[in-house]
Amino acid sequence: MENKSLIIAVIGGNYPTHEASLEAEEVGRLLAASGAIVVCGGLEGIMEAVCKGAKEVGGTTVGILPGNNTSNANQYVDIPICTGLGYARNALVAKSGQAVIAIDGSYGTMSEIGHALAEDIPVIGLNTFTFKINGIEDEKIIRAHDPSDAVKKAIDAARDEGISSKKRANN
Repeated sequence: MENKSLIIAVIGGNYPTHEASLEAEEVGRLLAASGAIVVCGGLEGIMEAVCKGAKEVGGTTVGILPGNNTSNANQYVDIPICTGLGYARNALVAKSGQAVIAIDGSYGTMSEIGHALAEDIPVIGLNTFTFKINGIEDEKIIRAHDPSDAVKKAIDAARDEGISSKKRANN
């Protein structure tokens, strides 16, 4: 089934483990094969890996860059968007997806997760952070077991969110 209207953000760190990079490539391939557009921060690490995977199967990739130069985008970004915002661009990355897949991560990834959760954008976590509030794990991050599970959960959550948004708009 085509998911052309679906935009899924994929977030993660600049210096991932080899395993996390392979997971991100597979996530990119699966998202693109489903017809979803991949949005990320446009640089290296998880961002480059997810874009590489998406491009391997003809997908469309968008990189929301922290600086002012499109040449800083990784080679697999189709549409580089310069923001000049530095880390503040993380809010744009998180809010651009109808769902967010977090893989591995660094401090920037934590901020993107926080922005998405604060806006009720579904976050799917694949070997990424967990958060505790008053010693109790916050279960708002939907846990995935592997790349296929992450993509399925992200697409399902994005579709559900789209339905919920339409219902809210009509009320």
